Amino acid sequence: MPATPVLLVSDHVAGSVHVLTVPDGAVVGRLTGRHLSEHAGFLALPGGRTACVDDRRGELLVLDPFGGRLVERAIPVAVPAEHLACDPSGRRLAVTTGLGRNGEPWSDLLTVVDLATGEAARVRTRVGEPGVTVLGGADPLVVLRHREPGALAAHRFADLLAAPPGCPPVAPHAVLPLPDDGHGDAQAPDSEQVFAATGEGVHRARRQGDALAAGAVVPWGSPARGWYLRLDTRRPALWTTLRGGDPDPLRWPEWTNQAWRHDLGTGRTRLTDLGPGLVFRLALARRHTAFTRVHPDGDELLLLDAGDVVRRLPLPAMDGAPRRGGTPWEGVQRRAVAASPGSDWIAVSRGGHGEVHLFDAVTGCEAARPRLGTPLDHGGHLALRVPDDGADGDPVGR
Repeated sequence: MPATPVLLVSDHVAGSVHVLTVPDGAVVGRLTGRHLSEHAGFLALPGGRTACVDDRRGELLVLDPFGGRLVERAIPVAVPAEHLACDPSGRRLAVTTGLGRNGEPWSDLLTVVDLATGEAARVRTRVGEPGVTVLGGADPLVVLRHREPGALAAHRFADLLAAPPGCPPVAPHAVLPLPDDGHGDAQAPDSEQVFAATGEGVHRARRQGDALAAGAVVPWGSPARGWYLRLDTRRPALWTTLRGGDPDPLRWPEWTNQAWRHDLGTGRTRLTDLGPGLVFRLALARRHTAFTRVHPDGDELLLLDAGDVVRRLPLPAMDGAPRRGGTPWEGVQRRAVAASPGSDWIAVSRGGHGEVHLFDAVTGCEAARPRLGTPLDHGGHLALRVPDDGADGDPVGR
């Protein structure tokens, strides 16, 4: 019998993690006093395991919702966690630090962890909000994506792990220039390529020994731009949402949104209109790609199939949702969305209400709406896993 899908639900404000079976929504596990980094997100590891960072305790957690013990590993790391990634084997991890609740970048700490040995080391790199990928092989490379000035900085993982105590400063082994406005990272493990989203488009770089060789930039094909990247493990493709319109946050109900998919095999890019408002992260199910759209006229779950047909499913309003005349970021509720490439189930949170909607992407029907007892302020963060679903083929935290 195939394993029942499970949903990890993090209320990073209240400090709890719930484990639910899907689609019935039954709670089968819970952690308290755990404030997970929403920005670093969940990182899929082999065997249905998931990594994340507890920002309050300063620990990298390896969760095994299908095993006998939920917290398989807890390893100290530097926080506030900004980005989390691993090599394609799932053994070697890197955690960068960012702003946290500070107005300006202040931390330059990078932590690397070898899960096979339990070794970890902290080093100083460069103040900012660096993205990270970890290229695999016999001699893995940690690639940091910096801004202002923009660069891809390559470090040998072995050198970082062997750093002495005291968080010493380290210099990159090689540097590749980037525009200053990079935001969004992905890796295609099979081709040893890393990708960085900028205003110009998606910059590509391929491993060349211990360095990186630049490839051609993939244009957005639109006056808008993407702010994150996601690897599609179902087929070799990159996904994002292009946001366009007046960048003033007060004009957010008028922002345009397009689903952007770039096929890495054919080089073809496809754009699909999603409608105005706030469209944030996406999730990849077995046969659909899921988005949520927040708008004063009504929220929706958007399901995009392989033929680029969009099904729109209405979602109940959130108390405290973004309003006209305000911004979509400060002091408002949001939604998180999750799916697994090994399942047709989609999970969507209802921030402030402590509810999660579980939808069948094939029928469009809502199967359950569990309430968790915590508000899920800011939407919380979700991860849906099935053992051996292939989600670990994307080695960047989401």
